[in-house]
Amino acid sequence: MSTSSVTFDPYWLLFSPLTLQVLICRNYKGDVDMAEIDHFLPLLMTQEEEGLTCPIMSHGNVHFLWIKHTNLYLVATTNKNSNASLVYAFLYKVVEVFTEYFTELEEESIQDNFVVVYELLDELMDFGFPQTTDSKILQEYITQEGTKLEVAKTKVPTTVTNAVSWRSEGIKYKKNEVFIDVIESINLLLLFSPAVNANGSVMSSDIVGTVKLKTMLSGMPELRLGLNDRALFALTGRDKGKTVTMEDVKFHQCVRLSRFESDRTISFIPPDGESELMSYRINTHVKPLIWIESVIEKFSHSRVEIMVKAKGQFKKQSVANNVEVRVPVPSDADSPKFKTSTGHAKYVPEKNLAVWTIKSFPGGKEFLMRASFGLPSVENDEMEGKPPITVNFEIPYFTVSGIQVRYMKIIEKSGYQALPWVRYITQSGDYQLRSNF
Repeated sequence: MSTSSVTFDPYWLLFSPLTLQVLICRNYKGDVDMAEIDHFLPLLMTQEEEGLTCPIMSHGNVHFLWIKHTNLYLVATTNKNSNASLVYAFLYKVVEVFTEYFTELEEESIQDNFVVVYELLDELMDFGFPQTTDSKILQEYITQEGTKLEVAKTKVPTTVTNAVSWRSEGIKYKKNEVFIDVIESINLLLLFSPAVNANGSVMSSDIVGTVKLKTMLSGMPELRLGLNDRALFALTGRDKGKTVTMEDVKFHQCVRLSRFESDRTISFIPPDGESELMSYRINTHVKPLIWIESVIEKFSHSRVEIMVKAKGQFKKQSVANNVEVRVPVPSDADSPKFKTSTGHAKYVPEKNLAVWTIKSFPGGKEFLMRASFGLPSVENDEMEGKPPITVNFEIPYFTVSGIQVRYMKIIEKSGYQALPWVRYITQSGDYQLRSNF
């Protein structure tokens, strides 16, 4: 996290409401009276009783910004008009760092590691300014063994003061490789309404993508990643072939933003190991990759039969893995019976679902599931509402948007050869079928 002009005042870490006790506190600036924290839990309990819980609460001119993790409340206090997004990003980063250190962040792990916790709080923030928040870098000089803490202080890793704070110097690998995963999640709402369109219609859809790296490179290499970005092709006058328009693009701090804004080049010195390089969104009409149709028949107020048809509407050479169709059933259903043309189905009564699982679903194929349930009181159906059918799946070696990694250049002063590997995955996000009959 980069340093911002927005600062915090005291930072607090609380017990659960059962103890009503402050566990850890760190007063970074002294602008807020430490006694103000006594008002936090009463305010929170009052809001919970009224059903109006809010992530930001105020007492006088003091504001409490808080999150809950396991049995702990993490609270930042301020008496200024602070950047709330930065505050919450920092609090979640604290949770991430503590979890890396203690495996489980809870009351006992804090009690057992007071010294390390205070050391971390002093490095995570300085006088209200977020500082080193990368757990890999922190672990180089703050360890859980108390006897090593004093020795570690004598030599601070260069990554703390280095311009490349996310990567250590002197990294060496026998085999230099970069693994690139382009993962796209499809969010889709399909409405099946015979009164409007017998074949159903897509009400909303978009694609959320991420580019993840696993970097195993020696030294301090510079990487340049090229995508079939429409804006790049327009800048260079080579608007040929399939291109994509990415929106809401977010980058890891290692990416040189000025370079991207000027010529759309994604240039960076990568973190070592696994990291998320970028995320993006593509707002486009998406054809349903797995088309779902369902028919529900009720008989004499005694049973209900459900027919679900699933069709793969993606390329025949592709295969969807671990397809799961989750069909809601009435809460008083019993005596389930299933028949499927492939895969297997089961009744999950605690979730009021019939779950149809297909391990391997080739493109262009069509499968059928029939389910029958005893139903003593069909009249309750109207009262329960109409939950959607949801679908989960994963299709490797395929992206629905058509995004492609055109090249990955690896530049390092020693001139070693490195191998980049690219993998594409399309998976379901919020993928729903709703029916209004």
